Amino acid sequence: MRVEEEKSNRLEVNLDWSEFLSRHDMKWTTRPMTWNEGAFIGNGLMGAMMFGEEHRDKRNVLRFVLGRTDVTAARKSGYSPRIPIGEIELECVGWVYQPTEIKVDLWNAEIKARVVTTVGEIGLRAFIHSEKMIMVIELETTEGERGAKLQWYAEPEVSHVLKNADGPNLNQYIPEIKVSRYTEQEVTVGVQQYPLGDGCTTAWQELETAEDHRICYLTIQNGVSEEVQKDAIALVRETAQADLEQEVQAHRGWWHAYYPQSFISIPDTLLEGFYWIQMYKLASATRKEHLIIDNQGPWMTPTPWPGVWFNMNVQMSYSPVYTSNRLEIGESLIRALDANFDNLVANVPEEYQHDSAGLGRSCSYDLKSKVVDETGNLLWICHNYWRQYRHSMDESMLRNGLLPLLKRGVQYFIHILEQGEDGKLHLPPTVSPEYGSFKKMTVPDCHYDLSLIRWGCETLLSINDRLQLDDSAAERWTYVLDNLTPYPVDENGLMLGHNAPIEFGHRHFSHLLAAFPLHQMTGEQEEERKLIHKSLRYWTGMEGDMRGFTFTGAASIAAAIGEGDEALQYIHSFMHLIKPNTMYREAGPVMESPLACAESIHDLLLQSWGDKIRVFPALPAVWEDVSFHNLRAEGAFLISAQRKAGKTAFIRVKSLAGEPCRLQTDWSDTANVRVSGEHDVPMKRLGSGLIELELKRDEEVVLYEGEHPEAFTIAPVQAVRSLCNYFGAHKPWRRYGIPFQD
Repeated sequence: MRVEEEKSNRLEVNLDWSEFLSRHDMKWTTRPMTWNEGAFIGNGLMGAMMFGEEHRDKRNVLRFVLGRTDVTAARKSGYSPRIPIGEIELECVGWVYQPTEIKVDLWNAEIKARVVTTVGEIGLRAFIHSEKMIMVIELETTEGERGAKLQWYAEPEVSHVLKNADGPNLNQYIPEIKVSRYTEQEVTVGVQQYPLGDGCTTAWQELETAEDHRICYLTIQNGVSEEVQKDAIALVRETAQADLEQEVQAHRGWWHAYYPQSFISIPDTLLEGFYWIQMYKLASATRKEHLIIDNQGPWMTPTPWPGVWFNMNVQMSYSPVYTSNRLEIGESLIRALDANFDNLVANVPEEYQHDSAGLGRSCSYDLKSKVVDETGNLLWICHNYWRQYRHSMDESMLRNGLLPLLKRGVQYFIHILEQGEDGKLHLPPTVSPEYGSFKKMTVPDCHYDLSLIRWGCETLLSINDRLQLDDSAAERWTYVLDNLTPYPVDENGLMLGHNAPIEFGHRHFSHLLAAFPLHQMTGEQEEERKLIHKSLRYWTGMEGDMRGFTFTGAASIAAAIGEGDEALQYIHSFMHLIKPNTMYREAGPVMESPLACAESIHDLLLQSWGDKIRVFPALPAVWEDVSFHNLRAEGAFLISAQRKAGKTAFIRVKSLAGEPCRLQTDWSDTANVRVSGEHDVPMKRLGSGLIELELKRDEEVVLYEGEHPEAFTIAPVQAVRSLCNYFGAHKPWRRYGIPFQD
């Protein structure tokens, strides 16, 4: 019997989730003062952000600014934008003072606080139920704060001081709102009606269970009809009459099942904490049954972008769900695309609607957005759909969902392609997103669109082969690929389009889409790798108009060509742009950049585009110890791996679909790599660290070098204490060596 067969072939996960996540809870020792550093909770549709205000008239207030993603206002023209819906305020008797203690408990998805005022203390717990549209606020007061009140304010009633705390809202459409209130069955109801008959309903009930203990149950419902109001009242009463601790356990149960779907631990404690807050943010912002992640999730605040943007924002917001093995979160995007198929068809000119579809830049959740001169957005969204399929290998999704949509998206481009004098197919002038936006610049043979039409045709041919469709359109797709004009290139690398070099700062990576996220340019050939790297350096070297997503895109491009140290520099640069609570804003809040940075961290650990699963493809040199568990790769593989002292200790591969498995490792071709599993699994060494495995569905193996260890164990990397609980309040000094006692 072989030695390795006498030892455990199974992976041991040595992890206390509550303890591990507690080192990354967001914490405050003084109350947060703005949305930028507020404590946030959410259940994928309903959300709240807690913060205060320094104005002397409001120093006794802690605000829970409320949001519900689907509350929009119809207009006579234009899409229906998101509308702020008001807040519930904790109005203390005294001024909120130090040392107030607040934290967002990630494991339990709750805000917990000890609010110290000039006359007493208030113990506070707040959460938004993971399975009900109910927010719970629990208060325990000392004698001096028995007079503290929870007061609800509709959007028009919010104090001018508070409403404009982050600056006046000059860009956002706010309709005239008619507010009415009444009480029924001990539940108070607030109705906010908009001019065209839509609006929202808030209902709440406060119970006093003891002299110093109160609980408030609050719901927000989209709509103002009698039926909506009755449902809101019933939901509040039902929850208020239930056992609170049973509700708490039901709420926590969802989150306790969510987090362990995958695990990563890295030696950069600050980035590790940032990553796990993004996993919390993802599930707070959407769920499979809810709406697309828009520009700010359920945490409404003044914004010029109260809708859904498709030239980057949605695509990047969903980018971390695939590798993190949280595909259920991605289903909200798939559902929206499937449900609004007819609207996507109607977005293209009438003469193309018989066989085409498209998507403009921005809209509401119905995806009604006419295509004008920004033409590639639907195909980029289809790339997200493709990733959802490739990580799940759900063939019904491929056949019934992606294929008909992708065919129409590609066909729209085929309509507008023109054959030039050189015999090549060319595109008319279109927009390269975010370049020269105010000048309304367009360029012929735009890289953004060329890369997407090329990816679309290649993918359709791949689907045609896999499903054995013998589609008559395959000849057309092949013709496009054979005759499409090459990507425009100059001495500085990839260009925006024909005769269109980058002449000033460009915040978007739209001219680099072929390298990332499409990975048509792989960099596996040295000449191509140099072109990608030169293009990356020239782009970032322009410096002007850089945004958060500039750095996340740059990090992922660097990681794709194995430049881990450079990728980490871009990620660290991005860390200086986010807000203390890991939110991000420019002229208004935008969700995509922090979430995309989580994907950039994935790209250092695992990449699976093309036909290879790349393990530790771009680790920074300083990351000597790394562990990850159940990250998901294309082909529906779950990958776990550990790095110790700068060397790969083991890789566990589990196949969920029985797809071909080619594993790119950093083991040399002379390394003594072994396979350990319940059954013999053929392993073929293909050279340059590439390994081929023949895994059946639900079969798993562990690969390792040298002698079989006592156990294959996944455990957290040791944390740097001063960087634990870094986010929440603004704590920049912690990065630079403030001494902490051991």
